[in-house]
Amino acid sequence: MPRPPARTIQKPRPTNPPWKIAAPAALLLVVLVWLFWPSPYSKVKNLDSRGANIIAFGDSLTAGYGASPGQDYPSRLSALIGLPVMNAGVSGDTTEGALARLDADVLSRDPRIVLVGLGGNDFLRGVPISTTETNLREIVRRIETAGAMVVVLGFRFPSLTADYEKMYGAVARDNHCLFVANLLHGIETDPKLKSDEIHPNARGYELMAERIAGPCRKLIRKADAARAQS
Repeated sequence: MPRPPARTIQKPRPTNPPWKIAAPAALLLVVLVWLFWPSPYSKVKNLDSRGANIIAFGDSLTAGYGASPGQDYPSRLSALIGLPVMNAGVSGDTTEGALARLDADVLSRDPRIVLVGLGGNDFLRGVPISTTETNLREIVRRIETAGAMVVVLGFRFPSLTADYEKMYGAVARDNHCLFVANLLHGIETDPKLKSDEIHPNARGYELMAERIAGPCRKLIRKADAARAQS
């Protein structure tokens, strides 16, 4: 009796593991998001501002209380970015006081970028956070109406009932400002970086300037490009 023909068993074609297929797709997605996701700098209002000056507007943290002249954060920032930064800080100032002097100390100086760092004295004096937020929004609105860009500096204060960092972020987001969050992180708890219980020393102010300098440089580059195209 003849033998039946031998059967050829075909091996299944090798297939790529799912991760080998998913990895390139995930990488492509990351690249596309990186290329086309709107930059926070491109969203800043008045990016093509025709103003001339960078102004730091705030309280004692801007004025440089606790450090020698030239060691305040605006002076340090100026050295880091290679551009003049006007210091419009007044020790003890509240958001209400800052609003009252906004015209004289900021709007009359042909601002291009205004760094707004306020609210600490409101917290220390027990001013309701809703009042602080209202004043900050009005300060930002008036600066932007004058044609300048705004950088909002955010702070955390030890409150059990009010989220200051969230408030600063909301003011920046709603008004299309650049936001530098939690500027005093690690400084307020390190005695080596402080001149007293509240204020930084020279090294503390230097750290503040370093944290602002990177975002500020990127904003200026974007702004220069926008102004050249307008």
